[in-house]
Amino acid sequence: MNQKNSNLLLIFTRNPELGKCKTRLAAKTGNEAALSIYKFLLEHTVTITKDLKVEKQVHYSEAIWKDDIWGNKLYHKKLQYGKDLGERMENAFKNGFDAGFEKIIIIGSDMYDLSQSDLEEAFEQLNKHDYVLGPAKDGGYYLLGMTSLKVELFQNKDWGTATVLPETMNNLEGEDIFMLPTKNDIDLYEDIKDIEAFSPYLKHIKE
Repeated sequence: MNQKNSNLLLIFTRNPELGKCKTRLAAKTGNEAALSIYKFLLEHTVTITKDLKVEKQVHYSEAIWKDDIWGNKLYHKKLQYGKDLGERMENAFKNGFDAGFEKIIIIGSDMYDLSQSDLEEAFEQLNKHDYVLGPAKDGGYYLLGMTSLKVELFQNKDWGTATVLPETMNNLEGEDIFMLPTKNDIDLYEDIKDIEAFSPYLKHIKE
């Protein structure tokens, strides 16, 4: 494999359907606004990944959509499978390593704080370290990268809670790991209410 093809970016995404995405955000904004915000975040994720010189896979939660913002020439489309988020991520990493990729990074599709240069930096660090981790302010992580599969990272986690990051760090104790800056992922109204880019979606909300 050449350099481009030895690196794989996994993008985990939910199909953007009314009432099915950003449910915690929707509790405050309503389903329509939550869907619009999620679509905005998906567009941002396309913007920061489309020019990366790596293989890219989009893993859908419900069904593969042939005609959407993920261009078929740029992104290989897959379906997530597994009983929980951990098993779904483990399967995606395992399939990537089985296919011969040497450095694999996973991200979600709701990171407004993330940039193309952040992703380039993460892949660069995997040339020197075995793992790269991007901690999120809510106690999870927004990015995980590795050079070989470590299944413990995906097991016995209470996904979506503040215990995920500390438990992941416990799994990585003694490993060669590079930590990226802490960033804010978007789950709640409080995560976006002061960010100018989201103000068009929040005009209807009374504080």
